[in-house]
Amino acid sequence: MKRFFKRILFLAKFHKSIPFIKDFFVSHEVKGWLKLIFVAALAGYVLMPYDVIPDFLAVIGLVDDLAVAAFILQLMVKVAPTSIKAKHELLPK
Repeated sequence: MKRFFKRILFLAKFHKSIPFIKDFFVSHEVKGWLKLIFVAALAGYVLMPYDVIPDFLAVIGLVDDLAVAAFILQLMVKVAPTSIKAKHELLPK
């Protein structure tokens, strides 16, 4: 449950993640196949017609979308090169 709340807080600061995402995909340090995997994961989830919790269930239906987006973004941070993490102050303290 603690991990879930961390992901929600991570998404609350999503606007701060946009420069990181741009640098991740522009960087020559990140392998092309890794970029492709993340693009496919994000596009696949967005385009997938079925959700774990249907979106018509108001707020609850959006929670699974937020959790998946947060999970994918956290994986991007995890596999990003140290130089990109340092630039965006994402190194563990």
